[in-house]
Amino acid sequence: MSPANAPEHFAVMSADAPFEPGFNAKTLWAALFVGFVMLPGAIYLGLVTGMSMAGGAEWVTLILFIEMAKRTFVSLRTQEIIILYWVAGGLVMMGGKLGTGADLFGGPFGVLIWDQYLIQSPQADGLAEHIPTWVVPPRGSEALLERSFLDSAWLKPIAILLCAVALQRVNALSLGYVLFRITHDIERLPFPMAYVQAGGATALAETSAKQEGWRWHVFSTGAFIGAVWGVFYVVVPTLSSVFLTETVSILPIPFIDFTVPLKAVLPAAVIGLATDLIHVLFGLVLPFWVVIGVFASSILVNLVANPILYAYGILHTWEPGMSSIPTQIANTFDFWLSFSLGGAIVVAAVGFYTAGKVLLAAGKERAPAQALHPERGDIRIVMALAIWAVSTLGFVLMVYYLVPDFPWWITALFGFVWTPIYSYIGTRMIGLTGSPQGVTFPYLREASFYLSGYQGAGIWFAPVPIFQWGYEAQVFKQLELTRTRFGSIVKLTALTLAVMFACSFLFWSLIWKLGPIPSSAYPFVQKMWPFHATMQAFWAKSTLPGFDLSSAEGAGQSLVTQIIRWDYIGVGLVFSGVLYALLSALSAPLGIFYGFVAGLGGWPHFAILNFVGALLGRFYLQKRFGPERWYAYAPIVLAGYSCGVGLIGMTSIAIALISKAVSQVVF
Repeated sequence: MSPANAPEHFAVMSADAPFEPGFNAKTLWAALFVGFVMLPGAIYLGLVTGMSMAGGAEWVTLILFIEMAKRTFVSLRTQEIIILYWVAGGLVMMGGKLGTGADLFGGPFGVLIWDQYLIQSPQADGLAEHIPTWVVPPRGSEALLERSFLDSAWLKPIAILLCAVALQRVNALSLGYVLFRITHDIERLPFPMAYVQAGGATALAETSAKQEGWRWHVFSTGAFIGAVWGVFYVVVPTLSSVFLTETVSILPIPFIDFTVPLKAVLPAAVIGLATDLIHVLFGLVLPFWVVIGVFASSILVNLVANPILYAYGILHTWEPGMSSIPTQIANTFDFWLSFSLGGAIVVAAVGFYTAGKVLLAAGKERAPAQALHPERGDIRIVMALAIWAVSTLGFVLMVYYLVPDFPWWITALFGFVWTPIYSYIGTRMIGLTGSPQGVTFPYLREASFYLSGYQGAGIWFAPVPIFQWGYEAQVFKQLELTRTRFGSIVKLTALTLAVMFACSFLFWSLIWKLGPIPSSAYPFVQKMWPFHATMQAFWAKSTLPGFDLSSAEGAGQSLVTQIIRWDYIGVGLVFSGVLYALLSALSAPLGIFYGFVAGLGGWPHFAILNFVGALLGRFYLQKRFGPERWYAYAPIVLAGYSCGVGLIGMTSIAIALISKAVSQVVF
């Protein structure tokens, strides 16, 4: 079945059904439940395992409220369920900041936790004094030593963060609505993946009326798998840190490292295997040929290319005894960063070419615009554009105030020109295929900062408006499918912002106070954050005035000119261009190309499990259930798994948090 065709399994509401609001008192109670019960679990789970409860939190919340409603003889409408879904999703979202690469869970204050780690990390030596105080208090300040947000040094960083998050949500909703009106109402794109959440909401509405269908059984199967795996992967390390002196893990988190044992056979290769079962399930859901491309790239790079490059002296930093993370950093700086830049140029060129064809076709095939639907909650496109323009202007003024030396016109260009174009391209791809695949423009942000002539580090931490709001348009499609008035999503956004700010502040403060982040109590971030800090510090140092490497070999040369090699970029560009041309000539799926470029210099640890999942889905589960039925099953199994891990993890996390909080009070 083509993903561009909406699966008939997802029976949504009749097009003749009236639009109804989904926001009411139940939404408020759901927001408070997620904020005060699910959010601390999401934070702790992310720190320990790197897993997100996004996906799990939504379903856990829905199931709880449906079961409570059944016992009070109340049924939830489809409109209420879809809004409850987005309440949970909006609260337990990643708090990642553009450019860090680190996974940060549990609302916006996760960004500040990352910043406090970065400025105190060894990777920030030579950079820390250039990080502005509106980002994070300086090294050695009482606010960092005492691990407390209740210090005047945090006032400006918190105010800027909250203002940026609020502007971002306004920007997303307004431009997302405009994109929806253009691509759905005018161009009549199908938005195939919108039927997943819409169909799930419809199924749970049926369950609320005590009419369980196949979706519930599939969801329950995934939840059982997640609960069983969660006992080994989450419960043991979480509770062992409470009852024992050291954290015990049945399986290493987040991966088993084979880099050191295989150093004699595969020098400079990064070899390992992830231990989280969710990566197998991701392989069931991700586009098959993209997974194949990523797997092929990561295996060829590490089993073939890296040993050869090491033998020829190109990978000169690696030394025997280095584990995965130091090896990855060394290889990235020696060769793969430059090579990947060449691949990124080809990806960008292909993206512009694809966008040009899309825009040309849209101009020829555009249908007449539909009138406003007052019952749907429509507003005029001009009004939505005005709201978007004001929020974008807010970003431009904020960046100019924070970093006056950075050319303001670059910020304005990103906000007023690049973001709408990039978002429209992404929305077209999502509307046609369900994913924005093929329109990625890697390193655009980094290149613009480096080539701007700006000297300093502030711009790397500023809220520059480089966004892609294609998925926001899909949210409006889901609201239409479930006959939910659009005003509900606006009220929902305001509510989740208020609850998220308060709960994120409360629980990040509590968890940070219990101990340093990262530390041995949080295996995932202790292992992975140094890598992300190295990469962010590298880019931030690239624009510092007169920054030199300390080694004698590199004396007098800037950091970027040592690591960014134009000859390696050229090799990457030629290789990627030839690969794209070859795949096009053979009429092969271009997902292989995008996956291959994305996997260059990547981690095989996760690609191997994705590959296993993709093969399992393609050659066994599709044959057993049929392609169309399995296409409907796969995302619900993944959602159920997230729910199962979330439920079992929440229990252990609650015990851990209570125990640590009590021990702090006693001692």
